[in-house]
Amino acid sequence: GRLEAVTQQMGYHPQYLDSFLKTQHYLMHMDGPLPFDCRHYIAIMAAARHQCRYLVNLHVLQFLRAGGDPQWLRGLDFIPPKLRNLNEINKILAHRPWLITKEHIEKLLKISEWSWSLAELVHAVVLLAHCHALASFVFGCGCEQDEGLGSRGSLKPLSPGNQCFCEATAGNGCSQELLRINRKRSLDSCMELDSLRERIQRIHVESEGREEMKLLQQDQEEGERQGAEVGVQDRSSYGVSVWLSSLPDPDGEVTTATNLACYMQDPDFGYQDFSRRDEDQTRVFRVQDYSWEDHGFSLVNRLYSDIGHLLDEKFRMVDGLQSSAMAKRQGCEPSVFKRGIWNYIHCMFGIRYDDYDYAEVNQLLERMLKVYIKTVTCYPEKTNSEMFDRFWKQFKHSEKVHVNLLILEARMQAELLYALQAITQYMI
Repeated sequence: GRLEAVTQQMGYHPQYLDSFLKTQHYLMHMDGPLPFDCRHYIAIMAAARHQCRYLVNLHVLQFLRAGGDPQWLRGLDFIPPKLRNLNEINKILAHRPWLITKEHIEKLLKISEWSWSLAELVHAVVLLAHCHALASFVFGCGCEQDEGLGSRGSLKPLSPGNQCFCEATAGNGCSQELLRINRKRSLDSCMELDSLRERIQRIHVESEGREEMKLLQQDQEEGERQGAEVGVQDRSSYGVSVWLSSLPDPDGEVTTATNLACYMQDPDFGYQDFSRRDEDQTRVFRVQDYSWEDHGFSLVNRLYSDIGHLLDEKFRMVDGLQSSAMAKRQGCEPSVFKRGIWNYIHCMFGIRYDDYDYAEVNQLLERMLKVYIKTVTCYPEKTNSEMFDRFWKQFKHSEKVHVNLLILEARMQAELLYALQAITQYMI
């Protein structure tokens, strides 16, 4: 009956939280090109790329509440081909967005029974980027419910609430009072959860009658570290146990899935350092050639009405957050410190600003800060308490959250720039 963990963390910066919740609510619950159940399933696919059980569990419940087919929760082999075709762009966006080309866009938009419209694809791309970046924030702030992350001092992992965090405000803004008052779980909510459990259990029994359920015995630590693969022959039975275990118990505890392999293909595909050797300079993304302000904003707003304004407000909001104490510790102006973090994150994805001296990054950001930022940005599932303890001692709690908000927004914008540029090239 408490405020959802992401909301609690972002609540240290309430103006940003207002902006985030409005965007989240619009993406998931307002009119748009994609059906509501598909939106939550795309969020599941995106979160699974980073093994973020916290977001997967939250959107599994929301998917069912939106009337989604529980059979889809058995894995990618049980969803419509149109949705499954999104897997490739999801994988690339999550780990190496610079590899996205207009050919990937063309493949999804080509005329066929399972083709996407431009508006649908833009909505899907924004959802993917949003959830990838949010996974970084979840791991970075310790919201991921994982016993291995339980020793983070004041950043304790919390279970996701029974509501999507944007539902707490229904898109109408968030007040300080809301951040202080815990939600009370209603009888209706408990009854709804019981109904969902009964529905899923019935399907589980029916599935059991059609095929023999297989027992999967895997080493827990190995599964968390590498995400053990589950073969196609195992996915039908394994998927049932995944989404059965994802629903909150009546007392609010959540039993998370130990393996999310049924929601992804090619699990070994991950981030690789963007090469900056001379022969690869043609792949460098130069902001003066394609920027959010001059190109991305207008394209996304034209194809998915109003989302451009909400995203732009969110980007500007995180840039305007006060960080004087944090910057003072680093011996620089707040704007200089924030730009150093932002440009460092973009640099890891091959995005370069010609008017920026990248030597400043090494001057402004100490080594452990850079290690932390890179881990949370590029492979957040590898964030551990040792990194946390070695870096976070010098910052206040609100400053820790601020750094993670910068990571969230810089990463999301980087993914969007690559995807929108590829869409633009396709349209030319």
